[in-house]
Amino acid sequence: MAGRGAADGGAPPLRLDGGAVLRLGLGFGAGLFVWFAFSTPYAHAIAAPAERLLRAFESPAVTRLSVSPGEFRVDRADFPPDSPRPGLPAGGLHFNFVILTALFALGRDPLSSRNVGRFCVAAAALWAIHVLALVFQIEALYATRLGLWSEAHYGAFARNFWAAGFHFYEIAGRFAAPFALWWGLGRTDGWPQGPPRA
Repeated sequence: MAGRGAADGGAPPLRLDGGAVLRLGLGFGAGLFVWFAFSTPYAHAIAAPAERLLRAFESPAVTRLSVSPGEFRVDRADFPPDSPRPGLPAGGLHFNFVILTALFALGRDPLSSRNVGRFCVAAAALWAIHVLALVFQIEALYATRLGLWSEAHYGAFARNFWAAGFHFYEIAGRFAAPFALWWGLGRTDGWPQGPPRA
């Protein structure tokens, strides 16, 4: 008995058979290759808009972000010249691109123009999430890790807001984001629907 998707002319339901597992593995490998090859330029593509967002709400605008291998470097014009500049790890922020790539490879025709187009939309949305996550990470740094300066410039609500927002991304959001984007944009095959209605 055919599933509902096949009966109404839609795509067959997604099944995790050997082919799907192979596509998942190939998608993961392709995503890992792209991530390793382009992680530094991608970090620049995250840091530039994050810096603009941070500076838009500063008075005066003092934050400067730069990228060195594997990390974002945070500088402020009001830091003492001889003070160390914090470095924030970059890989953990945007490694979930690899998960997104693997998920979009699950479908029966992962290289179809429709799937590739939807993947590009999802990747753009994930980029925006990465920019916001970096903003939260830097604000959490300012709010909680600079000692007396943090206490003088951030109230209790602000400290909790920025720190909780970034911790949420670290613990759950970075894993949930690619699944949510795939579920909304890339899951064109659907899941098994059970027996068709009479």
